[in-house]
Amino acid sequence: MNLLFSISDNFTEPLLTTLLSIRNNTKEESYVVYVLQKEELKDNKLIHKFCQQLQMEYKPIIIGKNIFQNAPASERWPESIYYRLLAHEFLPSDLDKILYLDADVLCINDLSFLYNKNINDYLYAASSHTRLEVTDTINRLRLGNRELKSYFNSGVLLMNLTLIRQEVKSETIYNFIKENHDFLLMPDQDVLNGLYGNQILPLPDELYNFDSRLPFLYEIMSQKEISYDWIMDNTVILHFCGKNKPWNESERSKFSVLYKHYYSQMKRVTNKITSK
Repeated sequence: MNLLFSISDNFTEPLLTTLLSIRNNTKEESYVVYVLQKEELKDNKLIHKFCQQLQMEYKPIIIGKNIFQNAPASERWPESIYYRLLAHEFLPSDLDKILYLDADVLCINDLSFLYNKNINDYLYAASSHTRLEVTDTINRLRLGNRELKSYFNSGVLLMNLTLIRQEVKSETIYNFIKENHDFLLMPDQDVLNGLYGNQILPLPDELYNFDSRLPFLYEIMSQKEISYDWIMDNTVILHFCGKNKPWNESERSKFSVLYKHYYSQMKRVTNKITSK
C-alpha cells in the first residue's frame, strides 16, 4: 500500500498518529510511506525509525524549490498544500496508484477496500462534504466548472497516477491559479475541483472522509442510521477538518478523545525510540 502525505515540521506528531492508526486497523503486509516536504524535515530520523517500528518503509521526497510561489498562501493554507497536485512529478515513475491523506485524519477501520477500489477511468477518487445543492451551484459558478457535480474535499485522494501523468499538467494548474487567484477560497481544493472535478470518482464521505465536526448532521440526514456505534463499525477515515485539532489539550469532543487514544500510543512508541 502506497501512502502519500505532505507536511511541514509542526505536523510530525499528527503524521505519526495517522500512520499508527492505519497500521493498527489495516491488514496490509507491506506499506511504503512517501512524504512530500519543501525542505528536509527536522524529524526525518524520528519518522524513519517510527516507520521501522511499524514495519513501514519511509521515503521522504524533498521538493527543494518554490513550485507554487505565486499561489495563494497563508498560515492556514501553507505552500505545502499544493504539493499533492503535482505529486506525480516527484513520485517514482513505476507507481500506478497512491493514497494521499491529510495528516489530520484518523483511520479507525480497514483501508484496504478503499485502496483496492478500481479507478481506472478516473484521475482520483474523493469525497464531498457538500450537503446543500445551493453550495454546489455557487462553486460551479465560482470555479467556472458548470459540469461540477460535487465539491470534493482534497484531504483524502486515491490517485490514479498512470492517468494523472497523462492529463494533469503543471502549466494548466499555474494558469488556473493565475486566472482565478482572487476567487480561490480553499486554494488546493478549488484547483482540484475547478480543473478535474469531472474526473473524480465520488466516495461516500460517511465512510472515507467523515467530517468530525458534523456527527449530528450525518445522523439527521441518515434518519438516525449513522450513530456513534455505526461510525465505529463502518467509518474508515475520520477527518478533523477546521481549525480545532484533536491533539490540542483543550479539545474534549468524543472524536477528540478517540484521537488522543491513538496519540498516546504514538507517544509511547516515540519515547521508546528517543530513549535509546
